[in-house]
Amino acid sequence: MLPARAEGYSRRALEYASAKDFCSIFHQDMDVLYWLALVLTADAGKAERCFAAGLDECIDGNAVFKEWARSWSRRVVIKNAIRLISPRPDVASPTAIHGADQPESPAEAVLAALMNLRPFDRFVFVISVLEGYADRDCAALLGCSSAEVSSARVRALQQLPREMEASRTGLPGGVPQDLMTLSDAEVA
Repeated sequence: MLPARAEGYSRRALEYASAKDFCSIFHQDMDVLYWLALVLTADAGKAERCFAAGLDECIDGNAVFKEWARSWSRRVVIKNAIRLISPRPDVASPTAIHGADQPESPAEAVLAALMNLRPFDRFVFVISVLEGYADRDCAALLGCSSAEVSSARVRALQQLPREMEASRTGLPGGVPQDLMTLSDAEVA
């Protein structure tokens, strides 16, 4: 026989999230989930499709414990963004586009900098650094090796300060590269 506390926990853990629970999460966390989709896809239209597909997937019946529903919602948005963009480590980077408009806030500067990273590097940075996934989990989601994840994270961490400066000044390239380059040891 289980102690009353363990039995209560077991019963609670067996409660699955309902469609109503997921609707509530997507409503409460709309800004965060949309921002996650936007920063991964780097396109407002694709971010909306990613967000909506994530909500549909969650509502259509996932056997997920209620306690895991919020993290599951984030994971579904990430997986939909991966399906939509198909970021690959071996795909050449599109030319970064620096808008003529100055970012009005630090948050806009960060978003602009993230969107100008190579898609694969951006996905790795967001999934591993911002979302806190382990390298092996990030690699499994992206269909690559842990070494590719590690290399992409280093590139992103080296490129982000340059992109931040470029978005702040409105000039491509921002600060000279030799002033902003971090060594692998400094990043790790």
